[in-house]
Amino acid sequence: MRTFNGPMKTGRNSLLPIELSGGGRFVCSRENFVPAYLRAFEEGILQERADEAIEALRSCRVCPRDCEIDRLNNKIGVCKSGRLARVASAFPHFGEEDCLRGWNGSGTIFFGWCNLRCVFCQNFETSQFGEGAEVTAAELARIMLDLQEIGCHNINFVTPEHVVPQILEALVIAVERGLRLPLVYNTSAYDSPESIQWMNGLIDIYMPDFKLWDAEHCRKYLVASNYAEAALGVIAAMHAQVGELKVDEDGLALRGVLLRHLVMPGLLEDTREIMRWIADTLSRDTYVNVMDQYYPAHKAETEPRFSEINRRTSDGEFCHALESARAAGLWRLDTRWRNVIPHGAPVWLPMMRQRTAKYVSAN
Repeated sequence: MRTFNGPMKTGRNSLLPIELSGGGRFVCSRENFVPAYLRAFEEGILQERADEAIEALRSCRVCPRDCEIDRLNNKIGVCKSGRLARVASAFPHFGEEDCLRGWNGSGTIFFGWCNLRCVFCQNFETSQFGEGAEVTAAELARIMLDLQEIGCHNINFVTPEHVVPQILEALVIAVERGLRLPLVYNTSAYDSPESIQWMNGLIDIYMPDFKLWDAEHCRKYLVASNYAEAALGVIAAMHAQVGELKVDEDGLALRGVLLRHLVMPGLLEDTREIMRWIADTLSRDTYVNVMDQYYPAHKAETEPRFSEINRRTSDGEFCHALESARAAGLWRLDTRWRNVIPHGAPVWLPMMRQRTAKYVSAN
């Protein structure tokens, strides 16, 4: 098996933003790239991790909630998920960062339910109301393979924190049937250290969203006062596993950490602390997407007690957030640079709708 070599220089580097390529420093050969999980599969590690993780569902501590309930026998804790993962949709996503979406889209799999209770969640129908249908390991593997077949550049697990065992179980099947794409772990960063250790040597690209810093803000807006504490530990572990983000000659992500932060109205001190921590503790070469997409949704829009965040982030606030990142020494800040015309329809939505209707009528 070919091994993943270090950075290389190529004439196409000049087409990539310096923040992404580092002038060739963060560009690696696609020809020499092998997804991490393939070696783990060949060595039997993937199967061992899957078995261990599924067994851990008997007293679940898959996330920092530490519910310790028997999900293996379909008991329900904070995340509202039992033995099976729930999938809301799966499709080529063209709204992700350019290094993920490429020209064929990022193969996103949106999992239903969540272990956080973000009052501003913009996907609350999925995260809080459980939109979607339960899938077996074989069905989840089939979804991954379908996304690969239609040309997606990666498999992007969205909100995977509470279904890591189910992902590992399905991954074994998918690899046996020919999965070869890089894996993206797209998380709120409210993960357990055990889950991230299970993923060590399997995940190529970690994409944590570091939401808030202040414990009181975490309690009020995420309903998890220990969120930042958990995020600090697991994001550091992610970076230790895969390092700074590296891309191929076409600017497609291969391996590393891509860190997101959604700028929220009135909470710029959280942003400043997060940017300082990234630069000082991880690396000033960390690739960061400082996002301005916040808009009031869910309880932030409907409940008066959250009126202070019932507005969009101002242009001035977003500019201050970018200044905070640069002042901390961060320079690899994500920007749009690839012109892409989205095409195609969700590959699994029709199946999901049929299964959801069947599930609802049976219950």
